[in-house]
This record gives sequence, structure tokens and C-alpha cells, in this order.
Amino acid sequence: MQVVRARIAAAAREAGREPEDITLLAVSKTFTADEVRAAHAAGQREFGENYVQEAMEKIAALSELPLVWHYIGPIQSNKTRAIAEHFDWVHSVAREKIALRLAEARPAGRVPLDICLQVNLSGEKTKSGVAPEALRPLAEAVRALRGLGCAV
Repeated sequence: MQVVRARIAAAAREAGREPEDITLLAVSKTFTADEVRAAHAAGQREFGENYVQEAMEKIAALSELPLVWHYIGPIQSNKTRAIAEHFDWVHSVAREKIALRLAEARPAGRVPLDICLQVNLSGEKTKSGVAPEALRPLAEAVRALRGLGCAV
């Protein structure tokens, strides 16, 4: 972990950025709760998952640790409630319907669910994301939803 953080710090300085402004997101899908616990002990705080059921089990097993959980996979409508209830961040939101469902399902009293909007810059049909010309309307719609924070 120290080697990775040193490389991040060097790259940040090379780019004229502060190393502490860089967040290392460890993708923990397929790793056990014990392995995530070991990564936490080594200093890792943010973890990405894309299997909702597997993630919910880990989040529950590790609830005593101050971890930040990111949902990083494609989002099915029937998974929005679980995602909104258990995660801190959601990557790859590309539809207003999904954003609305996440906002509605975010429990009252929790900090807003941070989301990232996914943009398909290449226009490839095999890639997910909103077309660049549809980004502004999506961002404005999301901005109006309570319970969400939005990063583009």
C-alpha cells in the first residue's frame, strides 16, 4: 500500500497537484470482508463494488469501520433501493430515471448520495453513458433532486 501511495504522490507532484487531493479507490469485488479489513488496516478507506448482494454482506460485516463505499457497476432499476441505502457514492449514472429512483430511496437523515454522471464521448453503441448533448439536461434534472450530490 505504501508503494502505491508513493507512486500516486509522485504522479500528483509531477502533475502540479497535491497528493492528498487524490483518492485511491480499491475495487473490492470478489474479495472477502477479511481481505477488505486487511486493506483498511493498511490505510485504505474507499472501496468499489459492483455486485449489490455481495457488497451489502461486506458492508454489514465491516460496519464498525469508517469505510466509504462506491457502487461502480451498471445500475438495474430493481437494485436502486439497496444501492441508495448502503453506498456513499454511485458511479455511472446515465439516466434520469435511475437518478430519481436513487434520490427517492435515499434514507432521510443520511448525507446526500454522491453520484457521477457517465458521458459517452465516443458515441460507441457498446459503451454506456449519456450523449454529450444530453449531459446538461440530465445534470440539471439531477441537481433538482433532494438526496443526491452530483459530480460530472
